[in-house]
Amino acid sequence: MSAKPLAGLKVVTLAVNLPGPVAARALLRLGASVTKVEPAAADPMQHYCADWYRDLNAGQAIIRLDLKTEEGRAGLARLLQEADLLITATRPVSLAKLGLGWEELHEKYPRLCQVAIVGHAAPRHNEPGHDLTYQAEAGLLSPPQLPRTLLADMAGAEQAVGAALALLLGRERGAGSGFAEVALASAAAAMAEPLRYGVTAAGALLGGGLAGYNLYRARDGWVALAALEPHFLRRVAAELHCDGRDKDALQKVFLNRTAGEWQQWGLARDLPLVALVSRAVNSAF
Repeated sequence: MSAKPLAGLKVVTLAVNLPGPVAARALLRLGASVTKVEPAAADPMQHYCADWYRDLNAGQAIIRLDLKTEEGRAGLARLLQEADLLITATRPVSLAKLGLGWEELHEKYPRLCQVAIVGHAAPRHNEPGHDLTYQAEAGLLSPPQLPRTLLADMAGAEQAVGAALALLLGRERGAGSGFAEVALASAAAAMAEPLRYGVTAAGALLGGGLAGYNLYRARDGWVALAALEPHFLRRVAAELHCDGRDKDALQKVFLNRTAGEWQQWGLARDLPLVALVSRAVNSAF
């Protein structure tokens, strides 16, 4: 088995909560060694959801340092001397107060690359925010329901991984070390692109306008039918003996079986039809 692509590279992360740890976990899985520097009070995620915290940080070296003290900053300096990449998720004004602005870091550690996860892109990168506010600005919320996932944080983590890989590849190709800023609000806006172009708006192509791409009640739950391509829709219509373009006709048929039975039916016929899953909420919060 070939070595993982980031084997031998060292990542130091100061990021707590969610986007940074998700990104660090991905880099670890690609072979990098990861040292996470937590504040003395620990990562808030450890208190919010201990199970998720353990999963996010498995395989990493965790060190607690108070970066507001000389001793803490000296400890971090020793780590950065050998590091290839630093991940931060602190507002730039706060990093500057700790002597961790990019210009100062680059002067001290010329081989070090940095990915800075922020809320908004410059010049708004010192504004406070969280996943909920980023989704709100992107038009991804339907009040009063709260989002079922932390989309901006998870998407931002993926963007941070991509930025890290690009920086490290550029350095290996002779471009020198570099800095990248990943804005969570911009990540949410990118995920909202289908809505912005109207594709998923209510009644639009993928917003309920197509009978073949819709949700239907089954006898004991719901099913998702994604017969978007014409050949899938023709086969659905032929197998169910109804007009595949008629939502009412399809709904009448789907009420005849359970959601699980329909999923097995679709699997046997190579059709994109699955039962909706209701995830149980972890009670660790």
